Amino acid sequence: MPLDRLRQKLTKEVMWLYILKLLQERPMYGYEIKDQIKNHLNWSPTTITSYVVLYKLESGGYVRTEVRDDDTTKVKRKYYIITKSGDNLLEEGIAFLREVLGKLET
Repeated sequence: MPLDRLRQKLTKEVMWLYILKLLQERPMYGYEIKDQIKNHLNWSPTTITSYVVLYKLESGGYVRTEVRDDDTTKVKRKYYIITKSGDNLLEEGIAFLREVLGKLET
């Protein structure tokens, strides 16, 4: 069904947009990002997919990592932090989506 394919494309294929948007709010660790996507978008990406996207964002310089002690569990966690390049990429991605929507709405 075409609508199902569109939903899939706008979730899995552009998950990087959701991750960067979440990281603009605050640094998060990988599993937390996955949970936030589920809570905000009612869609649950696989753990592997989340980490693959995070790895690609990190290798592209759009996020950086920092190991921190978790305040509640005292476990060291790898937190992801958006960079200036990540902010710019997110803005460009949102602008592109707005442009496409604008064309569809006219």
